[in-house]
Amino acid sequence: AVHVEATDDKKSRNFSDIQSLIDGCPLSDNVKSTSLKIFGKIAEAEASVHNCSPQEVHFHEVGGIDAIVDIVGTAIGLEYLEIKKIVASKIPLGKGFVSCRHGNLPVPAPATVGILKDVPVYGTDIPHELVTPTGAAIIVTLAEKFSPLPEMIIKKVGYGAGKRDFDT
Repeated sequence: AVHVEATDDKKSRNFSDIQSLIDGCPLSDNVKSTSLKIFGKIAEAEASVHNCSPQEVHFHEVGGIDAIVDIVGTAIGLEYLEIKKIVASKIPLGKGFVSCRHGNLPVPAPATVGILKDVPVYGTDIPHELVTPTGAAIIVTLAEKFSPLPEMIIKKVGYGAGKRDFDT
């Protein structure tokens, strides 16, 4: 289990704030680089949506502690587990609307669509946001390729990620 203790609850940060925060942490250069690549992917998508430069992007929800922990935690986990290769399947997309600082946005959100450009996706009838900009940026930045589930031998199984149950 991981316990995160935050000294502030600043929701909106720009890309420079995120860079300074990550650069100032006692993390390995690899974790910092991976984290900044992922945030850079989000900054590019948001810049395209808002017609500004990536440095001018204000991360609202993505600037919150939870998104920072998701991204940096992923980079730490990859390093700790010595994961060398990531292959992803097609990405499932929900439908409907999501409420955020910019108001109600369609699902998938515009930034998510921008990040997933040229990535294989498929639609579902699930009326929820299945892929956030943070999740999209993590997988797009880290996956070496997108393909059907490869042949493999399952050695270990883990349970408990996430809390949402969908009535399907």
